[in-house]
Amino acid sequence: MHQLPLFSLPKTEIAKKTNGENWFRLMLHSLNVEYGSGWPDRFGQNIYNWLKKSEQQPIRILSLFSGGGGLDIGFADAGFHAISMIEIEKKYIKTLEVNSASGKRFAGSKPLCQDIKDYTPSDNFEVDFIIGGPPCQTFSAAGRRAAGVLGTTDPRGTLFEDYVRLLIKLKPKGFLFENVYGITGAQNGQAWEEIKTAFKSAGYTISYRILDTADYGVPQHRERIFIVGLKDKEFLFPYPTHGPDSESDEPYFTAGDAVQGADTFDATVGLGGQYGNLLDGIPPGLNYSFYTEKMGHPRPVFGWRSKFSDFLYKADPDAPVRTIKAQGGQYTGPFSWENRPLTVSEFKRLQTIPDDYQIVGNRQTCIEQIGNSVPPQMARMLALSILHQVFDVALPFEMKYLPQNQGLGFRQRKRQKTNDYMLKAQEAIAKLKASGTDANPQILTSVMNQQTTRYLSANFSWTASKSKHTHSTNLRIHFDLQPEEWKVYTQKLDLGTDFCTSYEIVLLPAEVDGWKLPKQGIKLIAGDYECETFTALWKAFEEKLLEVTGIADIVQLNGYYQYVPKVRAQLTMIRSNPDPLWKIIASVVKGIAVGKQMPEEKFANLFGIFIDEVLPTLEQLRTLGYEVRNHNTNPQIHDGDYLIPYAFPTLNPRSVQLRKTLRVPYE
Repeated sequence: MHQLPLFSLPKTEIAKKTNGENWFRLMLHSLNVEYGSGWPDRFGQNIYNWLKKSEQQPIRILSLFSGGGGLDIGFADAGFHAISMIEIEKKYIKTLEVNSASGKRFAGSKPLCQDIKDYTPSDNFEVDFIIGGPPCQTFSAAGRRAAGVLGTTDPRGTLFEDYVRLLIKLKPKGFLFENVYGITGAQNGQAWEEIKTAFKSAGYTISYRILDTADYGVPQHRERIFIVGLKDKEFLFPYPTHGPDSESDEPYFTAGDAVQGADTFDATVGLGGQYGNLLDGIPPGLNYSFYTEKMGHPRPVFGWRSKFSDFLYKADPDAPVRTIKAQGGQYTGPFSWENRPLTVSEFKRLQTIPDDYQIVGNRQTCIEQIGNSVPPQMARMLALSILHQVFDVALPFEMKYLPQNQGLGFRQRKRQKTNDYMLKAQEAIAKLKASGTDANPQILTSVMNQQTTRYLSANFSWTASKSKHTHSTNLRIHFDLQPEEWKVYTQKLDLGTDFCTSYEIVLLPAEVDGWKLPKQGIKLIAGDYECETFTALWKAFEEKLLEVTGIADIVQLNGYYQYVPKVRAQLTMIRSNPDPLWKIIASVVKGIAVGKQMPEEKFANLFGIFIDEVLPTLEQLRTLGYEVRNHNTNPQIHDGDYLIPYAFPTLNPRSVQLRKTLRVPYE
C-alpha cells in the first residue's frame, strides 16, 4: 500500500514540473481535437474511435453504484465495457437503460436495479476491472454541517464491505473507488483505516490521492478522493492537464467557455421567490454572503455562514464553478451569471457529460444524477491511465504521471480565491455606495403603530389572509415599533378582545456592536398561553424584521447555531401557568439545552423531567415550530441524542425538517 500526498503542499515544496511541451495540447493534437466549447465530448469520441480503429478489444468491467453513469461514460470512451451496471435507484436505472440501447454508448451493458448487498454474480461471471463510488452522504461536508459524520457507523458507510466482497469473489486485476475526501477524516480517521485495511486484505496494493477535477479539464472545482488498487503494482495518477499545477500553466476550462452553445430553450427568466431579487446584485463567483455584515454590505440580509455555500451562488464565467450539488432547493446554485437558473444542458456541460447522453427524469431528477456523478472528463483521464499502466495499451500520445512524492497546490489556491472574491465583493459594495443606492432602512425613525390579523397554519405558514386549503389559526397582532424599543402583542382572536399579558419575551443583543435594532431591545408580549400564540410572536417579529431591516429571518439575526449566538432572550411569566411545559419553553428561550447535540439523559437533567418524558417533550416543542433533530431526522446524529439548534422556532413550509419525524415511522 502506497500513500500518496492527500492534501496540497506549500508551493515551495511542489516538485519541479516536467520539461517539454504541453502534453495536454499534444494529446489533443494527436486526436485531432480542437480546443474550445465542447472539447471534452470530441476528446471522448475521438479516443473511442481511435481505440476501435486500432482493434483494441474492450476491457470488461463491473460498474457498482453506477448512478447516472458519469464514471461509466469516461471508461466507455477509453475502451472499457461494463458487463453489468449495479444501481439501487430506479430513476437512475432508467437513464442507464436508455443509454444501453443498441447504438448507444453503453450498448450491450446490463443495468441491474439492485442493492449491492443483494448482488452476487454467477460463478462464471468474469471481469478485468471494477469501478464505482458508494453514496458519500455519510462522509460529506453536508453531513458534518448537519451534526457530525458517522462514517462507517452509518449503513451507507459500510457499502465498501460489499465492494471488497466482490473483489474477493471476482479477483479482477484492479479497481477504482471514488468518494468525498471527508472519508479520510471521518471518526478521527478510524473509518479510513478500516477501508484501507479491507482493500489490502482483498489482495490489492492501493494508491490514493485527493484530486480537483478542474485540474483535469472539468469546468468545475470538485475535490474527490480516488483509490486505485492493483494486484501486482502501484498506480501513478495522471499529471494535471489544467491549472497552475499543469506543465505549462494551461488555463482552467472556464464555465463561460463550457456552456457556450449549450441548449437554453428551457431557460427561465430571473429566480423569483423571497430571495430571488437578491441574485442580480451578487457579483459572479459570490453567494449569499455578499449580503452579510462581514462582507461590508450596507444592508445585510443574512448572517455570516448561516447558509450553505451554494445558497444564491452565482457562477463566474471566467472560472470553473464550485461543486454542483445533487440535492438542493430553490436557491441552490450555481446560477447563471445572466441571473437565472442554469438549464439541464448547461449543467451537463459543466459536468462534461456529453450533449448526446440522455438523462431521464424531470429537471430535479436530472440535476440529482448530474451532481452525484463523476465528471466524465475526469473519468477519461483516470481510465486512460489505467488502460496504459494496467493493461499495457500503447496510446497515440504520451501519458504523463505525477511522481509519488509530488503534492498539488489546489488547497492554497482555494484560500487565495476566497481572498479574491472578498476583494470583488468590496469593489461591488463600493460601487453600490457610490451610486447612492445603498440607502439603509435599518433605522426606524418614526413610530409604527399597527393592529392587524394574521393566520398561522399547521405547517407554520404565516399569511395575511386565510387559506382555503389548510386549517389555520386567526391571531390579533399589535405592532408598537418605536425607535428605542419594539413591542409586539399577540393573542388568539377567538379568546375575546380583552388583552391581559400572560408572559413576555425580551430580546437583546449578546454584544452591542453590530446590533441594528432598537437599543432597548424587542419585547414579544403574549395575551394567552396558547401554543399558536407563542409561535405567532416570533413569526410577527420576523415579519417586521424583514420589512424594516431587510434581514431575512431570526436565524440571520442570531447567526448559525454552531457559532456564538448574537441574540439573548428571556421569557418571563406574568400570569403563572401550571403546565410544566412552559418552564421548559422558558429554559429553551434562554438558550438552555440549545445548539449542542446531547443524550436524552442530559436533556432530562436540564429540563427536570424523567428520561421517558424527553421524547414527548421534544415533540411538543416541534408543534411550537422548534426544529428538533435526532437520528431519525438526521442519520449523522447518534441514536439516543437530540439537537435543538435554536432558542426560537424556525420551522416554516419550506423546512426540510418539517417533513421528518423524531420517531421511527410505523411500518
